[in-house]
Amino acid sequence: MTSLQEFVGRQVESPTLPGAVALVAHGDEIEFAAAGSLDVDGSTPIARDTVFRIASLSKSITAAALLMVVEDGLVGLDDPIRRWLPELAEPSVVRTPQSPIDDVVPADRAITVEDLLSFRAGWGYAADFSLPAVQPLFGLGGAPRGDALPATDDWLARLAGTPLLYQPGEAFLYNTCSDLQGLLVARASRTSFADFLAERIFGPLGMTDTGFWVPPAKLGRMGPLYAPTEAGGLDQVDAASEHWTHPPRFASGAGGLLSTADDLLAFARLLLAGGTVGDRTLLSAAAVGAMTTDHLTAEQRAGGEIFLEGQGWGYGGSVDVTPTEPWTVPGRYGWVGGSGTAWHVEPASGTATVLLTQVEMTSPSPPPVMREFWTYAAGWS
Repeated sequence: MTSLQEFVGRQVESPTLPGAVALVAHGDEIEFAAAGSLDVDGSTPIARDTVFRIASLSKSITAAALLMVVEDGLVGLDDPIRRWLPELAEPSVVRTPQSPIDDVVPADRAITVEDLLSFRAGWGYAADFSLPAVQPLFGLGGAPRGDALPATDDWLARLAGTPLLYQPGEAFLYNTCSDLQGLLVARASRTSFADFLAERIFGPLGMTDTGFWVPPAKLGRMGPLYAPTEAGGLDQVDAASEHWTHPPRFASGAGGLLSTADDLLAFARLLLAGGTVGDRTLLSAAAVGAMTTDHLTAEQRAGGEIFLEGQGWGYGGSVDVTPTEPWTVPGRYGWVGGSGTAWHVEPASGTATVLLTQVEMTSPSPPPVMREFWTYAAGWS
């Protein structure tokens, strides 16, 4: 059988993938591989402790944080979010998904905390990115760095001025709800979102390289971010520069975190252990079960096909419900990031997988390197 190092080494022979880090773990048994360089110049080898922009892998961590706030008794799943986010107390909804943003009707019920967790609040990306009520959301998410987003108060004001695409609870819509989850964690816990994550998740798990910024001393472990070109090359879209060494203007729960392979493995192991680390419980087994259970109807899964490819959605990540590929095992939970990152846990086998690159995805569909990695992991033993 090909080793993971051989697999990753072949992948980085492509001019469109400067480097990659991957691991597959089952209990204490870990296969790790790193190959290639931090940049296209090939001057700095990629390493196990390389710091990556994990993009939408942030969503799972954000959902875990909100569930901790729920278990603290500070919020309830059925509570309306207007208690903590009064800026969003009176949302309107476009009359039809194709309607202009000034053709609206009132929301027929309040948006709840559970609506945010399941991505059914009514704000978010749909399969048709050109819809009038979707377009304003592109200015409120998707940036590799929070400094490119509005500050929190302006962000909320702009979202409040954007109508819902669907009534609360009606449809799965991608991305925006994770940013709202992060804001809700901060408001309900009366601390910053970054501090909450550091105290309640990163510290207990030893995730010392995870956060919204990096200390200057660690900046050399971070490389540029690239995007593929039509000509088959790469364009740099973000540098590993000093703008990463201070807190961002907006701490994006949808995609703002930096991390490493081992830090993500620590978070994966938390879920595989039912929310415990050592003798400490960070999340109840019930909360982990809720995170990793599909909450969508068949119709909602179909509406999110462009993102989910027929699978389900838990809290903060996808949940496989149909074995359509070698790697799609029912109950497998995790997600992919637009910066070329992916992580998953498979509770039935106790397996965790992590793949980290620095090349942006060109569509919501995972690129071949991810699919080939998952195929490799499916045959791993």
